[in-house]
Amino acid sequence: MQTPTIASSAQPTLTRGVRLQTDSKTGNSVLLFPEGVLELNETAHEILSRCDGRTVSEIIQALAEEYNVDLEMLATDVRETLADLQRRKLIELAELT
Repeated sequence: MQTPTIASSAQPTLTRGVRLQTDSKTGNSVLLFPEGVLELNETAHEILSRCDGRTVSEIIQALAEEYNVDLEMLATDVRETLADLQRRKLIELAELT
């Protein structure tokens, strides 16, 4: 599978009206948006919790340091997750200028 083309300098943020929170009944991480709820796996939660103004490369580096995993494999996972969320219009990617 081809890695999605998302620039390392892109800054992912939640789309307006989308919120990251914990479901009070299940304790699972979810994205709430006007049309529904998306339950997140641990990887997606860890990525989205770092979408706070950091660039994609900063998110990848922080996750690699915290979890001591292969940087190349992690970068692929992060970009695939972000691309999927962008296709669903749950995040936006701003480019640094």
